[in-house]
Amino acid sequence: MKKDDSGAGAAVAEPAARDRIAMEVTGLCVEVRTAQGPVRVVRDVGFSVRPGQTLALLGESGCGKSMTAQAIAGLLDPVAETVGGRVLLDGRDVLTLPPRERRRLAGPGLAVVFQDALTALNPVYTVGSQLAEPFRIHQRLSRRAAAEKAVELMERVGIPEPRSRAKGYPHQFSGGMRQRLLIAMAVALRPTVLLADEPTTALDVTVQAQIMELLAELRSETGMALVLITHDLAVVAEQAEEVAVMYAGSIVESGPVAEVFSRPRHPYTRGLLNSVPAERPRGTRLLSIEGSPPRPAAVPSGCAFRARCPMARDRCATDPPPLETTGPGRASACHYWKELADA
Repeated sequence: MKKDDSGAGAAVAEPAARDRIAMEVTGLCVEVRTAQGPVRVVRDVGFSVRPGQTLALLGESGCGKSMTAQAIAGLLDPVAETVGGRVLLDGRDVLTLPPRERRRLAGPGLAVVFQDALTALNPVYTVGSQLAEPFRIHQRLSRRAAAEKAVELMERVGIPEPRSRAKGYPHQFSGGMRQRLLIAMAVALRPTVLLADEPTTALDVTVQAQIMELLAELRSETGMALVLITHDLAVVAEQAEEVAVMYAGSIVESGPVAEVFSRPRHPYTRGLLNSVPAERPRGTRLLSIEGSPPRPAAVPSGCAFRARCPMARDRCATDPPPLETTGPGRASACHYWKELADA
């Protein structure tokens, strides 16, 4: 890391740091135990993210985005378990680490911002004490020193009157302020990777923009890698450099955001983009993807998207399309991606 030339002391990722991989996920599989037997909800998911980069996991609700994040962070519900794959964080497979070592990574290695800020914060402790906790646990700071760090964090994420408000409780803050507090807790120890799971859910448009701007600033300052989990195409277009589109628990397309959004190579991605109102002339009918995503326990054979796909053919019912390279930095899981590329 090096100092920003402006003199503000902001850390930026050096070119050499940007060339390495902060986190690499390969072949990740997650199953949920049900009365009818195990159901696979995440299927062979893989992606990588570099320091200072934002990767977006994009898809409809229920496609497996949040389950993927929970598996990476080791926060799966008791009924779910990781049954395959690797998650390399700075070269170490976190899935194979003993529980104690994995907990040590929570904060300095990998941090998470949840979508429900009210339930993510403990209602019976002041926000200052909750923000100070990572410093006391990981850096062994005294109570007073950790409290000062908490105030500095609150000031950094835009909480007004941080010294007095550090004594407040979560319910005394607005939704936007609570989300800022969660972000402050997540970046307190300058993590290598930050997982942000729908960080602007239930916030109004103005506050959403402020939260995303804050995340972008912190990413730039610290050089952390950001994995942004969302269903909002506008957020992806504005904030992310790379995107991985998920459907029915699998990644169906990936690549640089600008290229994927301008020239999609999977029918699902094209359907998502066509459904954006801003892309349609006023007075024309809004396009949508017919049908609904399959239930995890009833994913069809062959291509999971075939029942909703306007390009589906006989082969799609029997042969699962592999996620194959379609160009530099790009991949698609469609037998007929070349037709989309040539369209």
